[in-house]
Amino acid sequence: MHHGSRITAVGHYQPARILTNEDLAGMVDTSDEWITSRVGIRTRRIAGPDEPVDELAGHAAAKALAAAGLTPADVDLVVVATSTAIDRSPNTAARVAARLGIPGPAALDVNVVCAGFTHALATADHAVRAGSSSRALVVGADKMSEVTDWTDRTTCVLVGDGAGAAVVEGCAPGEEAGIGPVLWGSVPEMGNAVRIEGTPPRFAQEGQSVYRWATTRLPAIARQACERSGIAPADLAAVVLHQANLRIIEPLAAKIGAVGAVVARDVVESGNTSAASIPLALSKLVERGEITTGDPVLLFGFGGNLSYAGQVVRCP
Repeated sequence: MHHGSRITAVGHYQPARILTNEDLAGMVDTSDEWITSRVGIRTRRIAGPDEPVDELAGHAAAKALAAAGLTPADVDLVVVATSTAIDRSPNTAARVAARLGIPGPAALDVNVVCAGFTHALATADHAVRAGSSSRALVVGADKMSEVTDWTDRTTCVLVGDGAGAAVVEGCAPGEEAGIGPVLWGSVPEMGNAVRIEGTPPRFAQEGQSVYRWATTRLPAIARQACERSGIAPADLAAVVLHQANLRIIEPLAAKIGAVGAVVARDVVESGNTSAASIPLALSKLVERGEITTGDPVLLFGFGGNLSYAGQVVRCP
């Protein structure tokens, strides 16, 4: 049992194919100006038919393990946040474990759509604190292109594919916890505002309802997540929100009050990658050196089910 846990390494992966706004303009009635003015996205990565969700997740997880200097045998828990895995069983976590050769881990998927990674991270933190895991691999991975109606210009311009991962370990005795208490919840009566439904499953949303909820209700909740960690928003080094839409990210970050923080804007080049968006953006900030070891970073996911989850973590 540990008094706390921390992220010791991160990693990310995106498919090779880049889909630009100009490409989309040749597919549906849209334009680069229309897309950038409304959502701020310029490009996104799209996985091929032979690249399933667990492959994206496996690549990101392998990079995080390598960055931590660990082997697959060092991991005893795999938690994958995804809402786009087509198969029910084996679950994505088990397939990731098989790809990496992780022997005998607890393997579970978490489906909280765009808030999936922060829920999965909290789950791993709780497991380590309770003594049921010593070292966890937490992955957010989604292949949104597979659940998208490519004739619907209101949704197809948003989505991208990718994965991000983090290694979570117990803190040493006397060491400050590197993952703060989670603040999570949902608005189930408004859950249909973001959905992936039907056969075949298709992504749809009530964009204006989501925008109003995210920009009016969520700032206070995000500030409460900071309070639970004893961090003032003004002292945050970075804010990594779910990369839904630049028109949501920028006002939400401003209303949180993180005046000196780097605000992740990976949505511009990656689109909305659902559960992958937060670890993907965090890993890129670390890779580029925009944040350094020990920096306090707010992670805040929100979206499907109108669920949310946020916590302050220390940069690995």
